[in-house]
Amino acid sequence: LERLHHAVVDAVNDQIASLVQEAGVDLNDVTCAVCAGNTTMAHLLLKVNPTYMRREPYVPAVNSVPVVRAAEAGIKINPRGLLSCLPGVSAYVGGDISAGVLACGLDEAEVPSLLIDIGTNGEIVLGNREWLVCCSSSAGPAFEGGGVACGMRAMHGAIQRVEIGPVTHDVHVATIGAAPPLGICGSGYIDCLGEMFRAGIIDRQGKIQADASPARLQEVEDQRSFVLVPTSESGTGRDIRITQPDIDNLIRSKGAIYAAARMLVVKMGMTFDDIERIYIGGGFGNYLNVRRSVYIGLLPDVPRDKYVFLGNTSLAGARLSLLSYEAMRKANEIAERMTYIELCADSAYPDQFVASLFIPHTDISLFPSVREALEIKR
Repeated sequence: LERLHHAVVDAVNDQIASLVQEAGVDLNDVTCAVCAGNTTMAHLLLKVNPTYMRREPYVPAVNSVPVVRAAEAGIKINPRGLLSCLPGVSAYVGGDISAGVLACGLDEAEVPSLLIDIGTNGEIVLGNREWLVCCSSSAGPAFEGGGVACGMRAMHGAIQRVEIGPVTHDVHVATIGAAPPLGICGSGYIDCLGEMFRAGIIDRQGKIQADASPARLQEVEDQRSFVLVPTSESGTGRDIRITQPDIDNLIRSKGAIYAAARMLVVKMGMTFDDIERIYIGGGFGNYLNVRRSVYIGLLPDVPRDKYVFLGNTSLAGARLSLLSYEAMRKANEIAERMTYIELCADSAYPDQFVASLFIPHTDISLFPSVREALEIKR
């Protein structure tokens, strides 16, 4: 715990030092800090034992903590500066989600709206100004660039857009900052899955077809892979590829998020058609292609104008709370109002998850626009 605490605090202090230098201000003039993170990270920041969150009944030591001196946690700002951590709801819905609800205004909506925060966990919040329910699914790190061969975060040089010719299988990529490609971020992987499926390179189970594109298919450690960017065009001096294990990981990730969202909506006696707005949060929210996300079964098939992309809602909510006492008070009210639904305790969730491990889903009637596209293609 001591080592993990210092790893978190050192990383935060490094970022604060960089920001202060960039802004040209004195560190002593920084008198307040607000943190909005998942429950585990909040525990590590404050050096509170998180052990029991991973054991049934998955209860954190604390969901809400009082304001403390930043120096008590090891945060290097003004010695008398204050540190506030936005409150969480449960072991798997933390202050970053309270911040996200605050940022998108879901708690003030007159009609039901949905917040989907896509990351290592897929946190979902459904509700309006009268009620709020939430849940979390373990999506894994694939959409944040972890556990995949050429993955990286959404930063300079990351492939964020992919197009594959339906017949020739020529690949065109676009990177953040128009830099030479260094790897693939979450939105790039979503594009890649959708394009590979549309071009017939993978089937509905996500399996790479042996005869689909001989020029770009390679065997790497007895696993098939598809080359997006050859060595001569990459910024790393190596091929940038997507492998069969990558695709399997991504399908599990998208399946977990969609199944969680559908479970929450169904539990409230609703369908996705009853939802007025669907807010998308997460580190790559600004780069997400909704059409491709629906095509692979990550997001529900509803009219596209219902989607609102917000990017890093955790950071946006933390900023509001830092600058406004009223916003800080609202964040606490939001956390208190949210009812957490534990998917692990629901016997229906495993079936929903398994049903989502196809492109777009085993029940293709849930994705009418995809079904229509596939019928036209045939």
